[in-house]
Amino acid sequence: MAGSKKAKAKTEQARGKVKEATGRAVGNESLEAEGRMEAARGDARQAKEKAKDVFKH
Repeated sequence: MAGSKKAKAKTEQARGKVKEATGRAVGNESLEAEGRMEAARGDARQAKEKAKDVFKH
């Protein structure tokens, strides 16, 4: 279960970075901001999973 959540965090991070780069390339500030938000959400999810792993062992 935890592996799938970690994978979801990585996917969110990657998808956010792609959106951010695409928004920057085409000059769409809204898409760029959405990408930054999604990447940050993925970062937070990954940090949560790492913290759970620390307390698990």
